[in-house]
Amino acid sequence: MPEGPGIGAAAWPSEQTTPVSRGEQTSGGTDPDHPHLFHLADWGGNVFPGGSLQGANSENWPILVGQKGAVYLARLAVGGIREPHWHPSAWEINVILAGLSRWVFVGPNGTQDIFEADKGDVIFAPQGHYHYFENTSATEELVALIVFNSDAAEPKDDIGIGQSLTSIPNDVLSAVLGVPVSIFEQIPTVPGRIVIVKRPDGQTGASRSES
Repeated sequence: MPEGPGIGAAAWPSEQTTPVSRGEQTSGGTDPDHPHLFHLADWGGNVFPGGSLQGANSENWPILVGQKGAVYLARLAVGGIREPHWHPSAWEINVILAGLSRWVFVGPNGTQDIFEADKGDVIFAPQGHYHYFENTSATEELVALIVFNSDAAEPKDDIGIGQSLTSIPNDVLSAVLGVPVSIFEQIPTVPGRIVIVKRPDGQTGASRSES
């Protein structure tokens, strides 16, 4: 896969737009003989410090144009965290294919949900709900298949907490959270999406919580 941007990068590079050859066979993307078939696992994606995303959407799978659907394969390394975010115009269904994960959701009217999900579990993120997930295994990669009811490329329907938080003046954050403004002066400006990060070595996540 091509290297993706690091923390604070302005945008993703475009996803791979030409197939990678494997002998005489097409190894990724839309199958040359079957327009209904997309070889997702072999399609070039975006690589980040804590994992990767490979996606099929209307920009690289023509059959999805106007169908309001897209699918992504997310892989989070040990210590990987998907940046807290929300999708303004799509819901998503997440299927855990391998590994252990922790999820946090915040919705309208002060609702909140925190839980663990393992292989075979399905998680639904309503449109516009703030959420994030992370790999909670100390030894195993987390793999999730994510389906959206939008055919847009994922970066076009994703608002991350990094840029959102650092776009707000420090004095406003101080007033809202009731802590000294000096706390926020230590936070660097994030001009773009972070997407997937990796915990520093030795740092552990929160303890398992019941939903």
